[in-house]
Amino acid sequence: MFPTKILAVHNFYQQPGGEDRVFEAESELFGRRGHAVVRHEAHNASIGNSFAAGFSATWNHSSYRSLRTLAQANKPEVAHFHNTFPLISPAGYYALHAEGVPVVQKLSNFRLLCPGANLLRDGAPCESCIEQRSLLPALVHRCYRDSFAATGAVAAMLTAHRTAGTWQRMVDVYIALSEFARKKYIEGGLPAERIVVKPNFVRDDPGPGSGGGGYALYVGRLSEEKGIRLLAQAWDRLPDIPLLVAGDGPLVNTAWPAGVTWLGTQPRDQVLALMQNARVLIFPSICYECAPGTIIEAFACGLPVIASNLGSIPEFVEHRRSGLMFRSGDADDLARQVRWAFENTAELLPMRAAARREYEQKYTAERGYRMLLDVYAMARENARLWQRMAS
Repeated sequence: MFPTKILAVHNFYQQPGGEDRVFEAESELFGRRGHAVVRHEAHNASIGNSFAAGFSATWNHSSYRSLRTLAQANKPEVAHFHNTFPLISPAGYYALHAEGVPVVQKLSNFRLLCPGANLLRDGAPCESCIEQRSLLPALVHRCYRDSFAATGAVAAMLTAHRTAGTWQRMVDVYIALSEFARKKYIEGGLPAERIVVKPNFVRDDPGPGSGGGGYALYVGRLSEEKGIRLLAQAWDRLPDIPLLVAGDGPLVNTAWPAGVTWLGTQPRDQVLALMQNARVLIFPSICYECAPGTIIEAFACGLPVIASNLGSIPEFVEHRRSGLMFRSGDADDLARQVRWAFENTAELLPMRAAARREYEQKYTAERGYRMLLDVYAMARENARLWQRMAS
């Protein structure tokens, strides 16, 4: 039986990103399919006192009360949490659990395992907190905002809810976006039997492009973990190949070499047009990505991707089929792969077709919708099992 009423819960970020877009896309998708979608939102732009926000990240009394009231008034059949950090907090799970509403939590980053959320330290993947089953390494290295106090607040939240058994008792289904991410969460202590893999989808099919623009393209946040410095280093070796960079972020003042044009933040329709005309998309991330939306949007446009062979990325990009892989962190190897793509343009034609097939088979809105219905059905069954066990 399909849920007719869904509660969608999300804490928006100060700088809009992929998680915010996915929340909007999934809410809109279910609304278009005739489901009633009740939304509960918080916005980080409203954060004033960071000390108070640290306490809220562990247990927000206001969020708890609001969600219980919302559940009582609307009677949702399932609650889908996207991001709770920091203003909604895990108190939201307890509120819905108290009202008998099944809870689904999407795992869009590694926040439950790592205060910094991306398992990255000093420009390289870091799993110390998983391996040591302790958040002490994060505190020592100030992994959240390079601040001992801020890292301590996140670590306190994670420790409190690990101790309380929140992750085991209050969430009926977790959605991991890749097999790699699922494996890391199981290693970090989440219940394996309640973690399913469901990648994101492309909301509206842009259609494949021709790739006739003759340029490489980067789309995304300009930040350390996205490999922006590595990208600039690679293009030091590629002055004759045009690279367009669409995005903004902390590294906005990067000194780009010849051949690079920074476009700033672009609206989504313009990004898709750029993808349709690009020869390749460059994805140089140096951190573990859960499931990069940029790659699946590129596939929808029939655009091959040159990506680092790190984390979940090899699950999405197959070398010499839907794109090219380079050794993570290796600017020389990235430059070699880009050079090959621009010197072997005939080889890119079957890659464009393969990229498009990946989208059609795995990342359409229809497939995303059907998979979410299965997740919601699983959550409702798990919730019934828990209720029987508790009675």
